[in-house]
Amino acid sequence: MGYDTASKSDVESVVPEDAGGMWFLKDALGADQLGLTVLELEPGERGMEHDETGTGQEEVYYVVEGTVEVELEDETVTLESEDAIRLDPDETRQIHNSGNERTMLVLAGAPL
Repeated sequence: MGYDTASKSDVESVVPEDAGGMWFLKDALGADQLGLTVLELEPGERGMEHDETGTGQEEVYYVVEGTVEVELEDETVTLESEDAIRLDPDETRQIHNSGNERTMLVLAGAPL
């Protein structure tokens, strides 16, 4: 078969439900290099501050619903619904839902 399908309901969230939820779909899809994650954040919640220097992967964040701030080393970038950002592996980043509504993002990452 030349394709695989998956749903976020196929995997367990790695973030507590009261904070939102985070579902890693890479393994469920059988992907070799590309990581795909669905992230939902309740108002006031933050994702984990991190970089991808160790993995060497770039990441793309696409906002499906809501508005988030992506806090970088030297600036903060505000993304609204249908906006995207690409991040180099060595860029420290943290996603923050500073709005009043739950947000949903799709995160993709792959080695350079």
